[in-house]
Amino acid sequence: MASYRRIEAKPIAGALGAEIASVDLGKLDDETFREIEAAWLEHLVVFFRNQTLTPEQQIAFARRFGEIHHHPFMKGMDEHPEILEIIKEEGDTRAFGEVWHTDQMFNPKPAKATILYAKETPDAGGDTLFANMYLAYDALSDSMKEMLKGIKSWNVEWRSPRCIKTPSWRARSRPESSSILCNLARA
Repeated sequence: MASYRRIEAKPIAGALGAEIASVDLGKLDDETFREIEAAWLEHLVVFFRNQTLTPEQQIAFARRFGEIHHHPFMKGMDEHPEILEIIKEEGDTRAFGEVWHTDQMFNPKPAKATILYAKETPDAGGDTLFANMYLAYDALSDSMKEMLKGIKSWNVEWRSPRCIKTPSWRARSRPESSSILCNLARA
């Protein structure tokens, strides 16, 4: 596990995830950001508590990771099209992204990362769950990995009246590491 000078990264589970403390995402210098990025690459999912960000600060933070990906089927906020606002009101029976999925997997070049900024959360429930697909892939037998090599999948938007059918690689590598990301949850 890496050591950091400017942040505290406390692992929250064995498979993935760390909570990063002692940082204000709205006021980051380059060295602190490099440590946050290193912690993200090590832990795959990072969490920050008690943040108060303006949309401009959220966009600036996102841009540090690279070009912002615009969702092809959803409209961003009027003043800040880079931000998708996800609102669930009391009484709503469905939630955005409520089934297991890999974000943007239908896109031939999915976004590098997803940043979620929760402004209001329930006292209980409403959890976003994460799975370490690198460990899932590593746990496969060599013969299963060989069988999956080169396989492509089709992603179909099954709830929409229009059928969005796009090819994507089922297994793809991350440029920042030698790991493989495998979308086994949704084909």
